Amino acid sequence: MAAEVFRSEVPLTVNGERRSPVVDHRSTLLDVLREQLDLTGAKKGCDHGQCGACTVLVDGRRANSCLLLAVACEGCEITTVEGLRGADGEAPHPLQRAFVERDAFQCGYCTPGQLCSAVGMLAEAAAGHPSHVTKPGAAVPVALDRDEIRERLSGNLCRCGAYPHIVEAVEDVAL
Repeated sequence: MAAEVFRSEVPLTVNGERRSPVVDHRSTLLDVLREQLDLTGAKKGCDHGQCGACTVLVDGRRANSCLLLAVACEGCEITTVEGLRGADGEAPHPLQRAFVERDAFQCGYCTPGQLCSAVGMLAEAAAGHPSHVTKPGAAVPVALDRDEIRERLSGNLCRCGAYPHIVEAVEDVAL
């Protein structure tokens, strides 16, 4: 069979822009974002969904883009770090400003995934989704103390150890 049989046009909305890349059915969302759409913010770290460097928002929920087949995202709204905006529609997002102000990055490799994960985590807490450390009967929205933030961001690794500053940056925005 011809290789073209295993390729499809996949309509996506990426950072507010309608895109329709033709993708190999085996391509991950991360590879399509980086190699076809030139959005290199999400990084390929472990390629096993364990480090979080590839975290993006899919329909507002955080996801490891290295584990998602691009064809499974047909019709989805994808937000990468390049598409994060403040409430007024302007860049940078308040979390991006807080990361800079708190020096919450060292090499910057994990920062895009940390930022997308933090945006998704804030939305989850606001919607009342509990984490492993949420107290039973907690109010909605879930209060984000340091333990909650650490637990909710535990899927994103930072080799440089900027965790205390990352938690402080998220605290600044969550207040």
